[in-house]
Amino acid sequence: MALVAVALVGCASAPLTAPSSPTPSTKPSTANTGSETSPAEIPTDEAALQQGFTRWVAAFRKSAASAGIGDATLHGAFDDVHYLPRVVELDRAQPEFTRTVWDYLDSAVSATRVTTGQDKLLQVRREADAAAARYGVPSVVVVAIWGMESNYGSNYGNIPTIDALATLAFEGRREDWARGQLLAALKILQNGDIARADMIGSWAGAMGQTQFLPSNFLAYAVDADGDGRRDIWGSMADVLASTANFLARSGWQADQPWGVEVRLPSGFDAGRADAELRQSSAQWSAEGVQSIDGAPLPAIAEGAILLPAGVRGPAFLVGPNFRAILRYNNSTSYALAVGLLAQRLSGGPGVQAAWPRDMAALTRSQLLALQTALNQRGFASGTPDGLMGPATREGIRRYQRSAGLPADGYPTPDLLDRLPVK
Repeated sequence: MALVAVALVGCASAPLTAPSSPTPSTKPSTANTGSETSPAEIPTDEAALQQGFTRWVAAFRKSAASAGIGDATLHGAFDDVHYLPRVVELDRAQPEFTRTVWDYLDSAVSATRVTTGQDKLLQVRREADAAAARYGVPSVVVVAIWGMESNYGSNYGNIPTIDALATLAFEGRREDWARGQLLAALKILQNGDIARADMIGSWAGAMGQTQFLPSNFLAYAVDADGDGRRDIWGSMADVLASTANFLARSGWQADQPWGVEVRLPSGFDAGRADAELRQSSAQWSAEGVQSIDGAPLPAIAEGAILLPAGVRGPAFLVGPNFRAILRYNNSTSYALAVGLLAQRLSGGPGVQAAWPRDMAALTRSQLLALQTALNQRGFASGTPDGLMGPATREGIRRYQRSAGLPADGYPTPDLLDRLPVK
């Protein structure tokens, strides 16, 4: 992903403020199958709204009890549950402005975050090394995710997870997803891993120091310190081991790096910079792809060329471990930030090639106009929504090829000028 929305969903924030980075791996469904309350049925009158929320909670308690949640857990979770209007506002927000990948990386991999992370790594060295030995994921990678998700535990949110998810489920835009996450949160409480008052995180339901959604907690959280609880809020052994376990079970390969910055040969077809076009680093080397420092390419199986800012920006060869990070958070910019932060934490360099800092990011409205124009000209880019995705990228590439331009699939102001809406 070349452009990053200014207000993205998922990581921790201060109380009920817009989050600063994208949603962890499990994505919410936009389907609404019409259970207790649909978005259209939510009243605007405050008293009526609270009554509707109370009725919804009562109905959900019955379905949760049928799913095996005990009375004590249900009382503890819902006797003092609150509807949070600000959560709905943030969930419905559609930011107009976007950030370029280099602006995102400037803050995500800042000098302060690097030096703080190196200090934190020393403080948690024992727990980080234990997680690395157990799961085969380097300690710097796990600590980098910790840094990205909560600024090393300093800001993982203080919104009650039960309240946030109940609000989202009642509101209904992502009802199926929120109901599933709420039921998972109840199972966590019933298992005794955390008390209701301590189950806190972001407004979108992501919890703890590395921002697990409840379903991911059930699937990947581990009790590394042996106290009988999986505590991703207060136990660094559990935080780091759970995060490493997530990556290991998402396909992390212990003998490979996440990726490497590369220099592409003259005349390289930008259309081959495609996440689905994968081959070994030996094959890429045979085509003239070189490490940016001239060293031999590291062994990477099924490597793909990544051009996060198009042909004018840096290039990377990324492999299975990059894709494992994407399963943690499905944003190319996020995965690149984790890889680069881990690299810096271990004393390695940052990005060496120059970013095209003179090039502005398209706003959401501009990208929607570009998608519309592409569709009008027969370069299918999916339903126009102002969001960059595979269909839009492929539509841009088809147009670029037809116009004799480098087919990098990157949306630029120049491309928008070439394609006015009819």
